[in-house]
Amino acid sequence: MIKPVLQDDALLAEVAAARREAESLHLWWLGQSGFLVQWQGRHLLLDPYLSDSLTRKYAGTDKPHVRLTERVVAPERLGFVEVVTSSHNHTDHLDAETLGPILRANPSVAVLVPEANRAFAAERLQVAAASLHGLDAGRSVTLGGFVFHGIPAAHNTLEQDAAGRHKFLGYVIECGPWRIYHSGDTLHYDGMEDWLRPFGIHVALLPINGDKPERRVAGNLDGREAAQLAHAIGARVVIPCHYDLFAFNTASPGEFVEECRRLGQGCCVLRNGERWSRGFPAV
Repeated sequence: MIKPVLQDDALLAEVAAARREAESLHLWWLGQSGFLVQWQGRHLLLDPYLSDSLTRKYAGTDKPHVRLTERVVAPERLGFVEVVTSSHNHTDHLDAETLGPILRANPSVAVLVPEANRAFAAERLQVAAASLHGLDAGRSVTLGGFVFHGIPAAHNTLEQDAAGRHKFLGYVIECGPWRIYHSGDTLHYDGMEDWLRPFGIHVALLPINGDKPERRVAGNLDGREAAQLAHAIGARVVIPCHYDLFAFNTASPGEFVEECRRLGQGCCVLRNGERWSRGFPAV
């Protein structure tokens, strides 16, 4: 099994030390689509999956979720986080065994979900729906010192509820002068660049595991498509994710890196538990 670069005590020590670099943006890849973002001593968790709930759920089935990489950190140790997001209802993006311990460790944490999914998320997490914060595409909200803008995501389609609210979202996050785009799970769709270009994205966090029907799960951008999207929206740097967690649903970042090189697109491939840091405006 792959060992994270930093794990548990070592990771938390680096997070604490990074607070002394308050004018830099720091983010750590926690595996799958999960990231920990730190800006001026405040902390944001993007779509964390820090349990083995899916491995246990699918054990002994014809779709085993065999883990490739060890867990980066126990969720109950992240009680210092101001905001945690879920981009959609799939368990690797809305995991009760991850979010439950985080909520117990920090009852004041703000949980952001698509408005269309608020009732479902509340039931899964066993909390009051009113305690969650909902967002839809084209709307914005400020939580914990971060500004969030809802962006449609297609997993595999642009699915909406009866009220026209999107069930799959990406988030553009403003951290002071920084703008991060966390796509959630998505394929490319017509008009996607038009949603994103006006923000002037500095860091794009995009999946690269691709869309393969034989996996029998909803798909994502592949490495080449992720590089092309980052380039098309003018992102300063793109960081790949959603690979190296489950053996049946992963990809190599090689194609992604090669396409970024061909396009002249800035990129950074992290390992689980590894940090990316920059001072504004340099990326």
